[in-house]
Amino acid sequence: MVVGCEDAMKQLRALIHEVEEPLRTTFQHVHQGHVNETLVRFLKARDWDPFKAHKMLVDCLNWRVQNEIDNILSKPIVPADLYRAVRDSQLVGLSGYSSEGLPVFAIGVGLSTFDKASVHYYVQSHIQINEYRDRVILPSASKPDRPVTTCIKVLDMTGLKLSALNHIKMLTIISSIDDLNYPEKTKTYYIVNAPYIFSACWKVVKPLLQERTRRKVQVLPGCGRDELLNIMDYSSLPHFCKREGSGSSRHSESGSENCYSLDHPFHQKLYNYIKQQARLREPVEPIKQGSFHVDFPEPPDEEVEIANSIGSELHKFENGNGV
Repeated sequence: MVVGCEDAMKQLRALIHEVEEPLRTTFQHVHQGHVNETLVRFLKARDWDPFKAHKMLVDCLNWRVQNEIDNILSKPIVPADLYRAVRDSQLVGLSGYSSEGLPVFAIGVGLSTFDKASVHYYVQSHIQINEYRDRVILPSASKPDRPVTTCIKVLDMTGLKLSALNHIKMLTIISSIDDLNYPEKTKTYYIVNAPYIFSACWKVVKPLLQERTRRKVQVLPGCGRDELLNIMDYSSLPHFCKREGSGSSRHSESGSENCYSLDHPFHQKLYNYIKQQARLREPVEPIKQGSFHVDFPEPPDEEVEIANSIGSELHKFENGNGV
């Protein structure tokens, strides 16, 4: 770490030391014992400006307190059929671990429809996966001399169509939540099964991204199997990367192999964990149905510009095809 970065760390550490309850308690849920790594994440997100990083972190802590994020892992989406519908339309899962020990999350960007529940359920589900990752998955992957604080994401673009225009608002909400409250949690984004429509949008979006974000994105040929095998075992590949040229499908593998499915071990453990936490908090009260509402942050200007650019590009395709 260069001298300027060390000075920024000292300043931010001193500033955050001044926070009081309840922000101090929720900060413990954020750093999970890795304070320096957490401060570095927020500093990176604000180009190593300690005062901007401090504001970002305090805003994050206030958001967590105001929306009771510390309790979200005790708020299951019930009944199970509703949660299965969410999982079938918001495709995300943990497929395994890289050779470095980083969790590998698969995301079905092209085939996610977000049409089986209200936006609040999808936001609740997304934040729960984030919190389970940060509070359970990453600590269990860490060692005393090697903390694991980031993950890898493999984004499957199979099925990406003009209908993606309908999902831009939903994706912008989720992206804004991550950028503002879970910054720098992803080491690398691998894009696979990219159709032409993605390539066209990527040309427009890439120049709008900050340099640190552009460096994280790698667009791989085809399903990316051969390239991903350089950083993980075959068993950790997402199911849609295991068969060259086969693409992805919600139903291409059995539930235990398809990491999107509620029947996959990751989602079974996650859902059982949340139900267990709910029983610990309210042992005599029945679990109530209803979404856990979270305030949606205003998307950063960069997010808005990217969303507008993607929308504009998709409209060009729409008009060009006479749809």
